Amino acid sequence: MQDELFTHQASSFAATRKDALAQLDAFIPFAGRYARDRNHVIPSHTNVSKLSPAIRHRLILESECAAAPLRRYAASTVEKFTQEVYWRRYWKSWLSLRPQIWTQYLNELTALQNDPAQETIRSRAARCEGGESPIAIMNHFARELVETGYLHNHARMWFAGWWIHIERLPWQLGADFFLRHLLDGDPASNTLSWRWVAGLQTPGKTYLPRRSNLEKYLPPDVLKTHHEGLEILEHPQALILPADERPAITRPSLPPTASLHAGKIGIWIHEEDLLIEQSPLRSLNPKSIIATRDTATWKRFRYPKVKITWLQTAIDDGAKRASNAFGIEAKVSGDASIAEALLRCDTKGLHRNWRSRMVD
Repeated sequence: MQDELFTHQASSFAATRKDALAQLDAFIPFAGRYARDRNHVIPSHTNVSKLSPAIRHRLILESECAAAPLRRYAASTVEKFTQEVYWRRYWKSWLSLRPQIWTQYLNELTALQNDPAQETIRSRAARCEGGESPIAIMNHFARELVETGYLHNHARMWFAGWWIHIERLPWQLGADFFLRHLLDGDPASNTLSWRWVAGLQTPGKTYLPRRSNLEKYLPPDVLKTHHEGLEILEHPQALILPADERPAITRPSLPPTASLHAGKIGIWIHEEDLLIEQSPLRSLNPKSIIATRDTATWKRFRYPKVKITWLQTAIDDGAKRASNAFGIEAKVSGDASIAEALLRCDTKGLHRNWRSRMVD
């Protein structure tokens, strides 16, 4: 049976800057009710902007999303929306100062995926990802994620809390499931949010999915259709994980500042920032531009076709806009590795002067 609540597909999420700006304009009339309605998981998710994939890959900027509602509302009216827009930047900054958290996650994930002793755990996780758990509503969310590349934020919290505290599955496998499928999957926001639900990010503070909370924020007809197993969520008990040692802040040393205008310059566009024409590099006069598809990473994290197709469209759009802005053709790499693509594009000694715009 086709679920009637979630009828959107990956194509519902803007994959070009033009569509992202149009989607932002379409959301403004709803922004005044965002604080009141944002936790309700309603049909087609019209109470949220659905701009997170575009923001994550910088087809549109946080500052643009924050400024647009102010054309219609007082700042106090849309304060909650503004706060939510900037959470991603906070998580990105937090993790950039503690890169060992990401390295630790990857190491633990690799061990879980390859250790023969974890085969039973992996099988249970696979069943949950495939929508074969005892709780029908969680199966519903798993299918939505796989089919559309999206989950409402409240549904993400319920799902992560159920995965960790009720199914007792490793949070790292759940974080991998989300990162693999979410169009807005971000190493910082995704990893740190799963750690928060598990009680690691804020020691002692976990998130538990409770039946009463689902009944408050989901439409009654959805709960009626997906009622099996709700009783399991009556009295969830937190899984207390060993607290991490307080992660030390690491401030990377930067190379000596050099003039960006010296010598021959090439611009490298990647999926972390697809708005190069509005970056600090906009005043450059590049001799070459290349936009790369990080197919090696996509393969490593087993991105599905839905996500790869969206990313390819977004990267192509970023390259096209850069071509128009700088007046030279931006070449888009195929399946070559990033290193191979950059070297292939280098015919005039540009490899010594490549500049890439990295997000904060």
